[in-house]
Amino acid sequence: MRNIAAIAQRELRSYFASPIAYVLIGFFALLFGYFFYALLSFFERQSMQMGMAGGQTMNVNQMLEGPLLMNATVILLFVFPLITMRTYSEEKRSGTIELLLTSPLTDLQIILGKFIGAMLLYAAMLGVTLIHMAMLFAYGTPEWKPIATGYLGLLMMGGCFISVGLLISSLTKNQIVAAMVTFAVFLMLWVINWIGSFVGPTTQAVLQHLSITEHFDDFAKGIVDTKHLVYYASFMAFGLFLTMKSVDSERWRG
Repeated sequence: MRNIAAIAQRELRSYFASPIAYVLIGFFALLFGYFFYALLSFFERQSMQMGMAGGQTMNVNQMLEGPLLMNATVILLFVFPLITMRTYSEEKRSGTIELLLTSPLTDLQIILGKFIGAMLLYAAMLGVTLIHMAMLFAYGTPEWKPIATGYLGLLMMGGCFISVGLLISSLTKNQIVAAMVTFAVFLMLWVINWIGSFVGPTTQAVLQHLSITEHFDDFAKGIVDTKHLVYYASFMAFGLFLTMKSVDSERWRG
């Protein structure tokens, strides 16, 4: 565990030693804040109209928190390629990958360390957005469980994206190529359920199950289903397994 923690600390330090972490956190916070303001304004207008129509109330979780977290998943498509593009490609370009692979570390320790380092940066990004959730509790009465499960879903989805990003970064020396290919794969995982609407019911069911966004819907509604947890955990494990195979082949080539 000490070796994994050392690699994770090294990765996290490299993010904050450059403007990457600050730019990504700022970019994510800015877009999240914009979505929060836009949805809050819409919620306020709708509440006033419903109140004037007959005193009906609106559910803040369904009308604001759920759509807000769904919109946050869109931002991830653009943020995660920038987080993972340098994890291995920069090591290859600078030649430090050879030092890393010849150190007394196993491939699994290296991969888990880099994965945890990227996840910690992502957790910091999500932590900044908690100020918006605090505002909801300060001025309203939202349910905390859908918010908690929504953030759990964001963490699980982020882990899947990071595992894919690590794999792609391990296959090239060019950070730009890694970022572009990672974004393309993320986009495919995002729209795969849309493709399912143009095929037969069996294929549609398969594609919807593979869709990374379909499994997030229940989290945003406050539902924690075992099948979604198994999907995300299996996705992460498979991505990290393929990354380990890629790194192992790099070790043998070296």
